[in-house]
Amino acid sequence: MLTIILLLLLIGIVMVYSSSYIWADYKYSDSFYFVKRQLLFSGVGVVGMFFFMNIPYNNWAKYSRIILFVCFGLLLLVLIPGIGLTRGGAQSWIGVGAFSIQPSEFMKLGLIIFLSVYLSTNQKYITSFKKGFFPALVLVFAAFGLIMLQPDLGTGMVLILTCMVMIFVSGARISHFIGLGVLGLVGFALLIISAPYRISRITAFLNPWQDPLGDGFQIIQSLYAIGPGGLMGVGLGNSLQKYFYLPEPQTDFIFAILGEELGFIGGTILLVLFVLLFWRGLRVSLEVPDPFGRLLALGIVSMLTIQVMINISVVIGLIPVTGITLPFLSYGGSSLTLTLCSVGILLNISRSAKL
Repeated sequence: MLTIILLLLLIGIVMVYSSSYIWADYKYSDSFYFVKRQLLFSGVGVVGMFFFMNIPYNNWAKYSRIILFVCFGLLLLVLIPGIGLTRGGAQSWIGVGAFSIQPSEFMKLGLIIFLSVYLSTNQKYITSFKKGFFPALVLVFAAFGLIMLQPDLGTGMVLILTCMVMIFVSGARISHFIGLGVLGLVGFALLIISAPYRISRITAFLNPWQDPLGDGFQIIQSLYAIGPGGLMGVGLGNSLQKYFYLPEPQTDFIFAILGEELGFIGGTILLVLFVLLFWRGLRVSLEVPDPFGRLLALGIVSMLTIQVMINISVVIGLIPVTGITLPFLSYGGSSLTLTLCSVGILLNISRSAKL
């Protein structure tokens, strides 16, 4: 599992440079601007990963309430004008010197830790809507609501789906999920109606060529990147779409540049690595002797897998555009660092698994 993680990280560093050096040279007069920062984030993240890998995972249960309280505090802090930073229409960051942090990334891990404690200690009540299912639901939707105030639908979706997987595996009734699904569809429709840009994203998804220079621009340019890649790709560093066609290709749409430069074979190798990471993490979850460890491992693996599925589905046009990073590959400090710290916890859990 550690080998897979380091391979993904290495591919990410190479692709961040390949996809960003044109934009970095134009904007900052330094073609290495983004990759230097990504190397710094990777270094901090790897140190964090090895640090968390050597902390017994049971210790996180003791501090789960404090961790969750701090995460909620950060989500509230980011909404305060003058403290929260707005980028791309979302007030999702808190500035710290020359860098910034994204509290919603911390909340994903914090909620997984707390929910693992709650579900493992209240498993006998999980079939009861009032005593088990509803309290967990309130907590999850409180976090989701604060994230949507930023707004950040992509991170909110990952949070909700990850928590639902954990609650379902804990033994919650199917009937509760059916009712929740109906409410979720109504709520999702209201979220779309309440923000005109979300409606335009849906229409752009259905027919991006209807508005090729507006809402359909990003997905069209993404498909124009992937299509010419063919079987073998146009060669590493030879992408045309990174020449100011695909906006900021080093972030959410980095898979499109990878597909263009490395082709179907390169994209498939990347997907195989993600599948192997998911399979190995799932085996760890199944073989850990205690309920808290099982749920914690499952939550981390589910979070990563769901995020990969959403990101790549957006890039290849399967679902409407929503801003979300590709784990280990996309440029970004908070996302990369928290991802590596999360897999550090997973690596520690694997030491207790009977593999």
